[in-house]
Amino acid sequence: MIFKVESRIKGTKIKAGTIYTQRGIVKTPVFMPVGTLGSVKTLASQDLENLGAQIILSNAYHLYLRPGLEVIEKHRGLHAFMNWKKPILIDSGGFQVMSLNTLRKVNNNGVIFKSHIDGSEHEFTPELVMKIHSVLHSDFAMPLDVCLPFGATVEEAEKAVNLTTSWAEKSITSAYVPLSNIMGIVQGGFYLPLRIKSLEEIKKNGFSGVALGGFSVGESKSTMYKLLTEFQEYLPDNKPVYLMGVGSPLAILKTISLGIDMFDSVLPTRLGRNGSVYTSKGRISLKNTIYKDDLQPLDSDCTCTVCLSYTRAYLRHLFLSGEILPLRLFTYHNLYYIINLVNKARQAIINDSFYNFWESFRNNYSPRGKEIEQEDNDNAD
Repeated sequence: MIFKVESRIKGTKIKAGTIYTQRGIVKTPVFMPVGTLGSVKTLASQDLENLGAQIILSNAYHLYLRPGLEVIEKHRGLHAFMNWKKPILIDSGGFQVMSLNTLRKVNNNGVIFKSHIDGSEHEFTPELVMKIHSVLHSDFAMPLDVCLPFGATVEEAEKAVNLTTSWAEKSITSAYVPLSNIMGIVQGGFYLPLRIKSLEEIKKNGFSGVALGGFSVGESKSTMYKLLTEFQEYLPDNKPVYLMGVGSPLAILKTISLGIDMFDSVLPTRLGRNGSVYTSKGRISLKNTIYKDDLQPLDSDCTCTVCLSYTRAYLRHLFLSGEILPLRLFTYHNLYYIINLVNKARQAIINDSFYNFWESFRNNYSPRGKEIEQEDNDNAD
C-alpha cells in the first residue's frame, strides 16, 4: 500500500490523495460501505460496483466465528468468497471489545470472547488477528485494539492506550501481514495528551496509515469535533487518516476539514432499511404521509438508478406494504449519495474550492434550520 497526496488546501490538513494497492487504487477522501459479514446488507457486489464503491469494510471477529477461516481459506480469501475484486479493509474486533463488553475479558495477551452466536469461548490475540487478516487477504489490516465507550476515565483510557500499543507491536512481529498493509490505531478516549501519546507510539512503528478509534461511542458530535480540532495538528501529512465509525453527511465534510481521509459507518445502510433517505435538502423518512402521493424522485438532484426510475409515492407504498425491494433501493440510494458527496468534496479540494463547497452544502442541506443541528449530533453512526 502506497499513499500519494495529489492536492492540499494550503495552511490546512485537508488533502486529496490516492492509495495504491494490489487490487486497485483508492482515491481519497473515501467512504467505505460496511459489509461486516462479507455482505453490505441487501446489496450484491455488483450493486456496490455500480454505485461507485472503491473499497468496502468487513470484520475479522465476525468472519472468524461465521463462516470460519476454513471456509474462506478454501476460496483463497474473502474477495473470491464474496466476488469482490476491489480492496477490502478489515477491522480487527477492537470495536467488539466495547460493544460485546458483557461477553469478553481483556488481559495483557488479548481478549477472551464468548461467542454471541453459541457461547463458545475464543481467545483473540494480536497474532491470531493478523493470521485472520492473512487468511482473508486484507488489503488494509487493522490490529487488535481496545476501544472504550464515552465517559471512560483517564486511567481506563491510559490502560487502553498501553495495551493497544503493545498489541500493535506484537502484530508487526507476527509477520503474518506486511507492515505496508497495516494501519495503526490511535486510542486515548477524549483525553488529548493520551491521544498524542498513542499517535506518537503508532508513528514509531512505521504503519502505512493512521486510524482514529474510539469515536462515535456515545459522545455528541460537538465533543468529537472539539477533540479532533485540537488533535489535527499532530496528524501526519503523508499518510491516510481513517476516522472509524463516522458516516453522516455533515460529519464527513466537517472532519474532512480536520484532516480525515477515510470513513466508514453503518448509518447509511441502517437508515435505508428503516425507510429514511438522504436528499440534497436533508434527510427524509418515507414513512411520513406527506409522501403518499409524491411524484418526485427521492432526490431531484440525484442521478442514481433509484432516483431515475421510481417516485417517492411508489417507494413509500412498497415500504409500508412490507416488501423487500425498497430496503435494497433505499440502501443503494443512500450509499450512492454518500459516495457521490465524498467524490464531490475530493474534486473541490483539487479545485481549491472546498470551503465554498462545504458552505453551500450546509446552507442547502436542510431548509428546516434546526434539523441541521439534530443531524449533526446524531450518534446512530
